[in-house]
Amino acid sequence: MIRLATAVDLPLLGELERAAGEPFRDLGMAAVADDEPFSVAELQPYQVDGRCWVVDVSGVVAGYLVADVVDGNGHVEQVSVLPSFARRGLGRQLIETAAAWAGARGLPALTLTTFRYVPWNAPYYARLGFRELLESSWGPSLRTIREHEAALGLDHWPRLAMIR
Repeated sequence: MIRLATAVDLPLLGELERAAGEPFRDLGMAAVADDEPFSVAELQPYQVDGRCWVVDVSGVVAGYLVADVVDGNGHVEQVSVLPSFARRGLGRQLIETAAAWAGARGLPALTLTTFRYVPWNAPYYARLGFRELLESSWGPSLRTIREHEAALGLDHWPRLAMIR
C-alpha cells in the first residue's frame, strides 16, 4: 500500500536507500552504492509538505519516493525499493503516485535524472513512459541538478534527464 510517509518512517528511509543502492556495487559502481542517503533532516520537508511516499508491505516500509517541483514540472528526486521487494511493481506504483501528485497540482510532466545504462534506471523508466529530455530543453533548475550531480562525480557513468 502506498501512503504518505510519517515522521516515524523517516529514520527507516536511510537504511532502505543504502540497501537499494547495493546492487550498484555489482556493476562496478561502488561510489554510487556508498553514496550517503538523505538524512532525516533532509527528508523532513518532503514529509511535512506531503511529497514523500512509502510503500508499506504488511508493515514493512519496502520503498519510498520524494518529489519536488523543478522548472514547473513534478520531479522525482529519489525513488528506492528494497532489493528483497524488487520486481513486484512497487517502484512503478511510487512513480504513478508521484505522477498523480503532479497532475493534481497542474504540473504538466514528471522529470527525473538517472543512469543511462543501468537496467533498473533509464531502461526501466523508458518502460514507464519516460523519454530522454535533451540538454537543450533543460530548464535552469534541472540544469543546476545535473551540475550538482556532475560535481558529486556521478557523471563518471553516463547520466541523463528524462520526462514523462
